[in-house]
This record gives sequence, C-alpha cells and structure tokens, in this order.
Amino acid sequence: MKFDLDLFVEETKLCKYLSENNLRKLCQLVCEILIEEPNVQAVSTPVTVCGDIHGQYYDLEELFRKSGQIPDTKYIFLGDFVDRGYYSLETMTKLLVLKAKWPDKIVLLRGNHESRQTTKIYGFYDECLAKYGNANPWKYITNLFDYLTIAAVIDNKILCIHGGLSPSIKTVDQIRTIKRCQEIPQRGPFCDIVWSDPNEPCYPETNMMNNDMMYDQGGMHGGGNGNHNWSLSPRGAGWLFGKRVTLEFIHNNNLTLICRAHQLVNEGYKYIFDNSLVTIWSAPNYCYRCGNMAAVIKFESDGKQIPLIFEAVPEKERDIPKQRSFQYFL
Repeated sequence: MKFDLDLFVEETKLCKYLSENNLRKLCQLVCEILIEEPNVQAVSTPVTVCGDIHGQYYDLEELFRKSGQIPDTKYIFLGDFVDRGYYSLETMTKLLVLKAKWPDKIVLLRGNHESRQTTKIYGFYDECLAKYGNANPWKYITNLFDYLTIAAVIDNKILCIHGGLSPSIKTVDQIRTIKRCQEIPQRGPFCDIVWSDPNEPCYPETNMMNNDMMYDQGGMHGGGNGNHNWSLSPRGAGWLFGKRVTLEFIHNNNLTLICRAHQLVNEGYKYIFDNSLVTIWSAPNYCYRCGNMAAVIKFESDGKQIPLIFEAVPEKERDIPKQRSFQYFL
C-alpha cells in the first residue's frame, strides 16, 4: 500500500483531515501495525506519557512544541483522543499518521472514548458525518479502535493504562490474555481497565462535565466483593479502587508506579496513594471552559519523572468553528 506519508505529516500540521479514500488506506495501514502489538506493549525510557486529548487539536500541537516532536521524542498516549473537542477528526488523523510514519516512536492506548457507543454520544460520530457527509470515515476509525493496545509497561516497572484496575485482574499477565479486538464490553476486566478510577477525594467532584457515563447498561453492574477498597463507580461502568488495592497490585507485579489518565485534574497531573499512582491530564482548559492546566510526564532513563505543564493555546491562535457543539459537554 503506497501513499505519501510525508505529505500527510505536513498536512496534519495544518489541522487538516484526509480524503475519505486516503483515510481508509491510512486506517488499514495502522491496523496492520497495531495487530502486531501485544495487549501490554513494552516500552523503554526515555519516553513521554500523555493523558486525555479529547479532540483539542491546537493544544495537542502545543503539547508537541513543549515536550518534543516525533521522532525526536518517544510517546505513550493513554487514550481518549476524540469527543468533545472541536477537532477530534484532525486530532485522530494526526496521531494515526504519526503512528504510520514512526510506529516505534508512539504508542496509542485505548480509552473509554475509543468506542462506537461513546463516540455516538459525545460528538465524534456527528463530526465525521458533518465533515465527510457520510459515516464511512467514522466506521474506518472505530474499526481501528478495536486494534489499539490496552496497556504499556515502561522499563518493566511502570504500568500505563487509561482508567484503572479491575477486581478480576491480579497480574499484568492477565491483561495480556484479554481479547481486545472488539467493542469495549459493558462489564468485565476490559471494561474496568478503561473506565475505573482511584477512590480519592482530591479529584474534582463527579459531574457530567468531568466524567462520562456508560449508557445502556441496565443500571450499575454487580455488587461489591466484600473488599472495602472496591466500590461501584458513579460512571455506571468500572470501579472505584483504593490505596490498599493499588499498593498490593504494584507489590505483586514488581512495579513502582501506575500511570493513568481518564480524570480531569486541575494541575495537569497528580500523584496519590504514596506516589504509587499518577493521573495525567493533557487537555488544557478542557471543553474550552474548565480553566485547568495540562501536563505530560517525561520518564528518563535515570529514573527521573519530570512533569511538563502547559496552558491552552489562546483563542486568537486557533480556528474556532462557527457551529459549536456544546451539547456534548453537558
């Protein structure tokens, strides 16, 4: 399959999306790359880890300006590339072009928004329909979502996932056995990895701006398992898990840190549970109204963890669509 990746790299620097035919070919190429990646991708330092992007294309470009361009800098993105932002299509296209051009320099993990069901609710489906005039591009990309890997381990010590832990998963090896090439299930370990949160009061209060809800579940799933460190999530999917669960998982798997995204933190990043878990958030001024900072964390070969904090690109330096779909943010 031959087409001009160098040209696509340049086009995606200008907040452009590809023709439908080129997007189809790009998705096919990236699927061929992703299918060779295991559920748990091994990554070596130095590497920079990024949290949710949510279609904020101009802020993604700011992220690259602050922390380095591919291929000079290696990245792990923790998922939630689309929905809510104005430019989910351009954001996803850029990340796919980078993956196609430099597959060893960027790892793309699956988040709860890399889902057909969620993208039909929070904006990506409608955006594809508006920009292409049909749903085929949405189908190409959501089919690719099924091939995204679901975890990464840095230097055999730092586990990277989108959401959190699962009462069904005691070891990293169990993550390797999950059947990932499917729509995210509404319950079970795969669901938990992309939907769960730490049970920690320092995060902003749960609300519809900060926390998505899983629809069509028929209510909350399953009861507690008698462990006070597990409780039902207000999202309607996944779990809330506590400090003891986290420390036990880290000890049993010979890890030093769990690195995740999925929750807005106003400072851009936050360490909790005796620095055993960090949440990274990379969408500044989330939904163009939250006023939060964003961050990435650079993991160096000498063990240093260096947060880089950045602000949203000013409105005068970004294009703002005339039609704003704020209903997705409520």
